[in-house]
Amino acid sequence: MSGPEALCTTMKMLAPGYEIRSARLEELPQLAAIEQSAASLFTNTPYAFLVEAAPLPYEVVLEQFRAGQVWVAIAKQSAVIGYVVTKPVEHTLYLQQIDVEPAHGRRGIGSALIGAVSVWAHQRGYSTLSLSTFRTIPWNAPFYASLGFEPLNEAELSAEFQHIRRQEAEAGLPIADRVIMLCHKLPIEIENRAKR
Repeated sequence: MSGPEALCTTMKMLAPGYEIRSARLEELPQLAAIEQSAASLFTNTPYAFLVEAAPLPYEVVLEQFRAGQVWVAIAKQSAVIGYVVTKPVEHTLYLQQIDVEPAHGRRGIGSALIGAVSVWAHQRGYSTLSLSTFRTIPWNAPFYASLGFEPLNEAELSAEFQHIRRQEAEAGLPIADRVIMLCHKLPIEIENRAKR
């Protein structure tokens, strides 16, 4: 399934009262607060330092917005409660940042955001989504693996992915705990992941 039908399927998988759509300019300033709120999930992990980490700079978000590569999850009363920012990396569409407000977690919103991005990517000729994440945190690599992402062997990292690795190291992330993942099956079929 591809195109509008796939996007429709993604929308149907969301819990009632939510929708995924392209971001609007006036919504961009809200995204940093969502990222910081989502970072609180790392409090009781080895990566608790991320709770205090600076969010993705507004200028970066704005640049990707102008390229049409920022999507938001909307709850009732048009409140933005999640988002994803992407950019092209090595012939893939790279998930640069994805966050959901913890109060709205476990309702399939993250999956639906990725599903919507995968439809957009497929329609524009991309065959692969990519991302960098923590290997063992449940809502990181194991979650993405459940959507069809597979780890990329470190020896196979291209120049652009090696650059991402260096940026992560400069930001203080423990590279040994990180993994680049790819998903070659676009669009991603999203099953209903809302917690019952």
